[in-house]
Amino acid sequence: MSNDAKKQKTFEIPRPEFPKRAVVTGGMPYGNKELHFGHVGGMLVFADTYARFLRDRIGKDNVIFVSGTDCYGSPIAEGWRKKVADGEFEGSLEDFVNSNHEKQKATLEKYRISPNLFAASGLGRSKEIHSEYTQEFLQSLFDKGQLDKISTMQFFDEKAGVFLNGRQVVGKCPVEGCNSEKGYADECDLGHQYMPENLLNPVSTLTGETPVMKPVVNWYFKLRDYEKLLQEWVSDMQKRKEVRPVVWKTISEFLKPPVIYIKREFEEKYFGLKEKMPEHNYIEEAKKPSFTIEFTTLSDCDEACRILTENGIRYRTGKTLVPFRLTGNIEWGVPAPEFEENSEKLTVWVWPESLWAPISFTQTYLEQCGHQKDEWKDYWCSKESKVYQFIGQDNIYFYGIAEPAMWLAQQSSQEKTADVPDGELQLPVIVANHHILFLDKKASSSGNVKPPMADDLLNFYTPEQLRMHWLGLGLGQRSVSFMPKPYNPDAKPEDSDPVVKDGLLLSNVYNRMIRTAFYTTQKELDGILPDVMPEDKVLADAKKAVLEYERHMSKFAFHQCTYVLDSYIRNASKYMAKALHEENQSKEMLNQALSNLFYMIRIAGILLHPMAPIGTEKLQEYLQVDDRIWSWDTIFEPISYFTEKNHKLKFLPPRTDFFTRHESQFASAEEN
Repeated sequence: MSNDAKKQKTFEIPRPEFPKRAVVTGGMPYGNKELHFGHVGGMLVFADTYARFLRDRIGKDNVIFVSGTDCYGSPIAEGWRKKVADGEFEGSLEDFVNSNHEKQKATLEKYRISPNLFAASGLGRSKEIHSEYTQEFLQSLFDKGQLDKISTMQFFDEKAGVFLNGRQVVGKCPVEGCNSEKGYADECDLGHQYMPENLLNPVSTLTGETPVMKPVVNWYFKLRDYEKLLQEWVSDMQKRKEVRPVVWKTISEFLKPPVIYIKREFEEKYFGLKEKMPEHNYIEEAKKPSFTIEFTTLSDCDEACRILTENGIRYRTGKTLVPFRLTGNIEWGVPAPEFEENSEKLTVWVWPESLWAPISFTQTYLEQCGHQKDEWKDYWCSKESKVYQFIGQDNIYFYGIAEPAMWLAQQSSQEKTADVPDGELQLPVIVANHHILFLDKKASSSGNVKPPMADDLLNFYTPEQLRMHWLGLGLGQRSVSFMPKPYNPDAKPEDSDPVVKDGLLLSNVYNRMIRTAFYTTQKELDGILPDVMPEDKVLADAKKAVLEYERHMSKFAFHQCTYVLDSYIRNASKYMAKALHEENQSKEMLNQALSNLFYMIRIAGILLHPMAPIGTEKLQEYLQVDDRIWSWDTIFEPISYFTEKNHKLKFLPPRTDFFTRHESQFASAEEN
């Protein structure tokens, strides 16, 4: 019987489709710090879980999971400068980045986050390949006429006598509706883009003085030229159930005509200047403290901003597409191509090069595996492959607007299309989580609410308790607060810890199932696995759970997957309590009950494998089976399918746990 026929026989209802190959990426943490809980619990655990699922679902050789340390940019250079000045670090800037990169790698290993390669854009072989691909990528955009050389104003600190890089100036974001007080040179900490001259109340972090503006020349990508294609892409995304609404809604906000919001107190003065401004529409919005003027082109909007500023009229701009800056004059960066003779040597701005870093990391990984250089295209440029990019919602502008537009611009044909042809860079599937809050507040390592470091949480919880808790929060639907009891000053001694509570399904219920199955088999059957087919109802219940889990996983509904597991494991536990405690049970009845129970344990183990790899792989060890047990090609087969007759399980010592609680939790229980 063919594989297709077997699958058709096993699965009678339509199933979600998965690609032949896949790349999973996790947004890159900056190289200026260790990982706080938001990096791990807000994004990387989700990327890792999906990568692990795909390895089981389509084969581990067909999945590449890459991430890495974002090594360049002004936040890192400024962070290093301050630490050296304060006597907190000795060594070069590269030493500083390497130190943080190694700490980040170690943290991921503790949480069993398993990228095929956790690289670094500015270190080792990945640095060399990243620099080469950056040159190729930008040169291709230039050759295709997709770049503009634009003179803009850059902040200059007259007291210090230097131009200020992106993080050496701080002000208020000028984008309407944004309350960020962490506005930097041309972006705020919430990802909004604007021209530097529009930043409100700028202050130099070097001297505390108000900087002046001086002209500089940089290369920009013609992002606004891709508005129509991005709209087509968004229209397609709205029809796809696996794309979270936060993605296409956020992108849509930037695909509107450029607007300016002006306070009512300046309305009379505005009317006096209206005829001097480029053509625009005045939009009356009753009961609002401001009125809106809308322009056809961004250049007209910029000219209007200039006129308003010269006449002392306060305003804020709306979200819109602006030319995407590619270069800068910061020394710590990837060297930019010299597109013109005798041009000033520039470096690439960190945000653009971090967008294609996963491509260069894929190249680096494949080279390490002995593959040819161009084989990365099988993953990034093939209709048979998918790229899944896991990010936080603050970064949707970059991954959902700038990146796809630059990908579209790389098409060989003059006529660009949102339905990208095979062989060209395919548009990614963006999986954006909402904010993971800390004690009901947005946590940021650069803000007032300091989040705990990811490593520190392991002083109170096991990695799998934290993984299961974060996956169950439902961050794909809304922002949710992380409320660990040891960090919560408002928690009462009698209050339960939400992290511990979410882990009890494994540390109590599933653990008890596994131990009971092993101990009973050791006592009654000399540790020999029962070679009896599970009963039809057990097979049917497993099939229902597997198909439901698969459907939720295809939509990145991780919290729904945890619900499926919770229901399945608890029902299995109820079966165990009844089936193994019947009086006057014959050996045949016991064999059947144990066969059913081991089958339930196996199904739960497969579904848990992406989420809780430590405990499930310990289960694999004691079952004495190889990695085939995780493959979805044989997901409904009993354990005996992978073993010889009279297969003996590994002896399970008394009180052995597969999923345990943290030692501090036992101490707390004794104190209480």
